[in-house]
Amino acid sequence: MGGGRRFFARAGSGFLFGMAILFTLPEKAIAADWFAAERTPELVAVVVCAIAILVSVYAARRRRFYVRPLAGLTAIDDALGRATELGSPVVYITGWGGDLARPTTMASLAILSHIAERVAAYGTRILFPSHDPMVASAAQDTIRQGYMKAGRPELFRAEDVAFVTQSQLGYAAAVDGIMSREKPGAVFLLGTFEGEALILAETAHNVGAVQISGTDSTIQLSFFLVACDYTLIGEELFAASGYISGDPLILGAVRGQDILKIIIVALLLLGVLLGGFGVDVIADWLS
Repeated sequence: MGGGRRFFARAGSGFLFGMAILFTLPEKAIAADWFAAERTPELVAVVVCAIAILVSVYAARRRRFYVRPLAGLTAIDDALGRATELGSPVVYITGWGGDLARPTTMASLAILSHIAERVAAYGTRILFPSHDPMVASAAQDTIRQGYMKAGRPELFRAEDVAFVTQSQLGYAAAVDGIMSREKPGAVFLLGTFEGEALILAETAHNVGAVQISGTDSTIQLSFFLVACDYTLIGEELFAASGYISGDPLILGAVRGQDILKIIIVALLLLGVLLGGFGVDVIADWLS
């Protein structure tokens, strides 16, 4: 109960602060510049989105939501077990198109934490070639913590997590070289990918690795679907990070988005139904 009171107290404080700023504005500024009546639908949409996310996050802090199991997640242990049986390493790639500010990179690092812990338990190496020094540094800390959680910090090798190059084709060539030499048993392609996606996936397929991929890029998803064994499509990558980490903020955001989708679909269906009777209230309001 204490956490709920603090949550709503902070929300109330923010609202009061905003109202205080509003009432200090000159009256003419409020009437002429502050509120545009024609943009009321956008204001309502923002308020509804904020309420859905905040309520979902609050509920997620009280109990964990059910997240539908994804085939790519259930196959993680099988992929890591195969790499262990072959005595080969695991290669984890977040792609060339993302940095630490990208939601896909943050989601990928949350999944990496779980995989690093499992890899440490199996006694298998994990290789993380990166195009960004900051991502490499964050990944190094994430993997180190995973080994510590598994109780095997002595197995962590800092040299297995390295910055390669910021050149797209140079990065693709370097990662292809690593996979060709090391012959990994499992390859994870989770993050933001661009033109290097198919190059990496094809090389991983040629060395016989089990591939689990995921990205929010609709263009690169088509390549992953045909070249990889398992693919997390779009927002499944974010749901996967929440499922694995159990972070209430992520789970709450995912649930809030689902609620908003239901509201949008309901409005569209209601608009079509009313439009059939010649009532265009919802259509006019949304437009």
